[in-house]
Amino acid sequence: MPKAKAKTAQAESNIHAVVGSDESEVKRVAAELAAKLAPPDAGEFGVEVIDACADNVDQAVSKIRLAIEALQTLPFFGGGKLVWFKNANCLADSPIGRSASVLSALEDLAELLDAGLGADVTFLISATETDKRRSFYKTLGKRAELEVIDRLDSSRAGWEEEATEIVRRRAKARKLQFEEEALDLFVLLTGGDTRQIENELEKIDLYLGAERRVNVDQVRELVPLSRTGVIFELGNALAARDLERALTLVKRLLDQGETAIGILLVAILPTIRNLLLAKDLMERNRIPRPHAPFSFISALNRLPAEATEHLPRKKDGSINGYALGIAAQQAHRFETPKLVAGLEACLEANVRLVTSQLDHELVLTEIVVKLLAC
Repeated sequence: MPKAKAKTAQAESNIHAVVGSDESEVKRVAAELAAKLAPPDAGEFGVEVIDACADNVDQAVSKIRLAIEALQTLPFFGGGKLVWFKNANCLADSPIGRSASVLSALEDLAELLDAGLGADVTFLISATETDKRRSFYKTLGKRAELEVIDRLDSSRAGWEEEATEIVRRRAKARKLQFEEEALDLFVLLTGGDTRQIENELEKIDLYLGAERRVNVDQVRELVPLSRTGVIFELGNALAARDLERALTLVKRLLDQGETAIGILLVAILPTIRNLLLAKDLMERNRIPRPHAPFSFISALNRLPAEATEHLPRKKDGSINGYALGIAAQQAHRFETPKLVAGLEACLEANVRLVTSQLDHELVLTEIVVKLLAC
């Protein structure tokens, strides 16, 4: 799951928390955990669910007080009891979460958790918005088995690798087998959003029926093409030397309101640069054409530092290899001088877009034709 980390505060804690910005995953994991923590054979009296999504401060305080009361009430008919404080929004950095009365009520709840609950009472709290600076959150960090599930940040380098693993795992659960190109496209189109991943996998699952293999044409047909997806598809079309599709996607982006300079700098230039970098690495270090991006990343990781010091990096200093891996699969289609000329054409197009009154579609069309024409 995306950006998930579990923290156990004490052995077999009876306090549990599932929080994070990935709303669909938080709800799914919390529901599964609630089913696991519910006392066996306790029926409806063994589980008390408090819907903690409040519309205002008074509601939030009331719901926190209900949770305190529930935790202090002995289970009916003996046995165990689960109190689930569900979908709490009083932990957020919001007008409700910053209210003095809400903070005071949370302090009372924190004191109760600090003092310890009875052995027959289990507390579960789930929330999608949490202010980690608050003392209550710190109490959860100390006392609860805390699981944090945050959305993937698709603006951060390397997110594709994490998203790919999410898709692989969920597809495997449905017994779906993605072709590599189809998997790459699906990841980029869904952008690491777990709710969209699940929705689109379900759509593909129903569409395929007994057939379990997913190809790129099916992904293109079934998964909506977002702005990010169009940009990725433009890069794919350039790398595949598909002139007609590349020109169609350029026009589509312009029709969607994207600027020509943005298309150049976000889609065309990075594609040419990555193709040139990948081709140079493969030629200099005798790296064979990879069957998947991750095999190329593995090959890069085995190279000496001086061979990769010029490559793009992620925030943690590791090589930003996913885009290079995709480029390495297509680099055989281009000669090095053609790619160098492509970079020079990007520079020229940049200047023309900024300093001249030429039609922007014409400028982009010219650079695409120069790159892809035989």
